[in-house]
Amino acid sequence: MVGLAVLGAGRIGKIHGRNAALHPKAKLVSVSDPHGPSADALAAETGAAVRSLEEAVTAPDIDAVLICTPTTTHADLIERAARAGKAAFCEKPVDLSSERIRTCLAVVEQAGTPLMIGFNRRFDPNFGALKRRIAEGAIGAVELVSIISRDPSPPPASYIATSGGLFRDMMIHDLDLARFLLEEDPVEVHAVGSSLVDPEIGRAGDVDTAAVLLKTASGKICQITNSRRATYGYDQRIEVHGQKGMIRAHNVPRTTVELATSAGLLADPVQDFFLERYADAYRAEMTAFVDAVTGGAAPSPSGQDGLKAQILADAATESARTGQAVRV
Repeated sequence: MVGLAVLGAGRIGKIHGRNAALHPKAKLVSVSDPHGPSADALAAETGAAVRSLEEAVTAPDIDAVLICTPTTTHADLIERAARAGKAAFCEKPVDLSSERIRTCLAVVEQAGTPLMIGFNRRFDPNFGALKRRIAEGAIGAVELVSIISRDPSPPPASYIATSGGLFRDMMIHDLDLARFLLEEDPVEVHAVGSSLVDPEIGRAGDVDTAAVLLKTASGKICQITNSRRATYGYDQRIEVHGQKGMIRAHNVPRTTVELATSAGLLADPVQDFFLERYADAYRAEMTAFVDAVTGGAAPSPSGQDGLKAQILADAATESARTGQAVRV
């Protein structure tokens, strides 16, 4: 039984805390959050104790920590956990600076402790099935990957100041998926971006509509499009083209019910919130982490996966700023 501590009891901390508490091979021992009412509420719901961050990271009954705090704290908490001999699961990103991520990963490597990064989309059942069929040779060698990711509505402009920008905050999930599906690191990044959804986002120095082209050393290409607005729901689609055919994963509707009349075919909208759309993925992600901690296998996605996605996000940010392709 793995003793877990969740650090941060906000929206994502609640998801991971609840999943940890329900996992048959884990026990959620403690909850930590500077906002007392948030920690108290999650602890009461899950049967965990409330502890300070300092106590949770060093407590002998804690085997691993789930880092769900603000991004600016991630690298420091990973290092503190590593030095205390604890495994760590950390929500993306490790940090907004690739150099800071490198120094953090050096501490983890020296400590020899497991680290897993929260790229939950790898664990989505639909995307997982697509990946397995590619691995089985269903479409032959991969040639072209297309990833579409569009949020139902933009975040408040105040969020932009600490987000790192669309490429580091939103598209980083898709950049990790691109590496996951291509099975080869991109060496060239060309990005464009515009502010078409909310003028305040543009005035804050960010974009809300973007596209990226990635190219690997062998010539494989991935195109990613992002938008902060999709009036029809949370748009999450993948298409992969290969030498023998094409495979794709569609959006997930709220229900599979369809109404057919003389006016046409009417179906329910797609799910409209990421916590709902990726609920199964978050549960599978927790299982993968617990299995890695108990079984001794290296967790995946790894800290290096987090670093490489961040490097691509940095390159996309630079390319969109300069209008020039960036070599990675």
